[in-house]
Amino acid sequence: MASSKSLLATLRGARQDRPALWLMRQAGRYLPEYRALRETKGGFLELCYDPEAAAEVTLQPIRRFGFDGAILFSDILVIPHALGQDLWFEAGEGPRLAPPLVDHALAKLEAAPQRLDPVYRTVARVAGALPAETTFLGFAGSPWTVATYMVAGQGSKDQAAARRMAFGDPAAFAAIVDAVVELTVAYLSSQIEQGVEAVQLFDSWAGSLSPAQFERWVIAPNAAIVERLKALHPDTPVIGFPKGAGGKLAAYARETGVDAIGLDETVDPAWADAMLPADLPVQGNLDPLALVAGGAALDEAIDRILAAFPVRPHIFNLGHGIVPDTPIAHVEHLIRRVRGEQAGG
Repeated sequence: MASSKSLLATLRGARQDRPALWLMRQAGRYLPEYRALRETKGGFLELCYDPEAAAEVTLQPIRRFGFDGAILFSDILVIPHALGQDLWFEAGEGPRLAPPLVDHALAKLEAAPQRLDPVYRTVARVAGALPAETTFLGFAGSPWTVATYMVAGQGSKDQAAARRMAFGDPAAFAAIVDAVVELTVAYLSSQIEQGVEAVQLFDSWAGSLSPAQFERWVIAPNAAIVERLKALHPDTPVIGFPKGAGGKLAAYARETGVDAIGLDETVDPAWADAMLPADLPVQGNLDPLALVAGGAALDEAIDRILAAFPVRPHIFNLGHGIVPDTPIAHVEHLIRRVRGEQAGG
């Protein structure tokens, strides 16, 4: 029942006695069981598109830690793959997309939406296997972030290729963003139909834009997704995570229509509590490297975040994804401290 799910209740605006807790990238390389499975399955993309294996990876941190939320194991770049770009992952270097759209027209791509079908099968598998109290989270990349990869053909530190295109040929760049919006609505809607209970929009590169560009390429496309998704699934909460937005967070929260907002580790949580719309649920925002460090630094950071939201609905999470060298014992300590539990022997 939804009432037994603390994370889902928080996203709907109900403050909990203790914060609901999950971690971005909680299914992944810091877990030995993930590494063991990955060795048997080959590449990362093959793992994402294997419903049995991807469901297992999604469930692993729930079995080990009992998080309040399970996040679908997939990747934001399945959207450009389904739009017709080739996608692969170079060992040690990250994703590659071809052709890069800085040199090729979007219209030349041959859409392949069937590439998303394995993800929907993964969702159905996980939905049938989760504990009753665990909220199932789906996700997609936000249009700006996805478009930066589509234009450059890979990730970059400053997203220069996409920013140049957005300034120099805004009509062509808008066509890419519009295509991402269109498919993302269908993609998230299908995730919801197969069993996810809330979704998150990851805008990992939102911080690279000026205020005017942020309005055009972050706020407007995310608002379009939220509006269209709410028309289809009015009861499904949407979390917006515009990493690096800083002082633009309040405008994002007001104008996109998201049900909750994720805070990265650079945001002062007390400032966020003062500046964001009253009663808007927030998520975050422990520095992933504080979790690696452990000890007093971790405890102080946890306590500072918990104290920052005396009234507001709050989901405890990291300010970005968990890193591969995070000690399991530190995750266990984090869970105990957030939940107010005593350490075991």
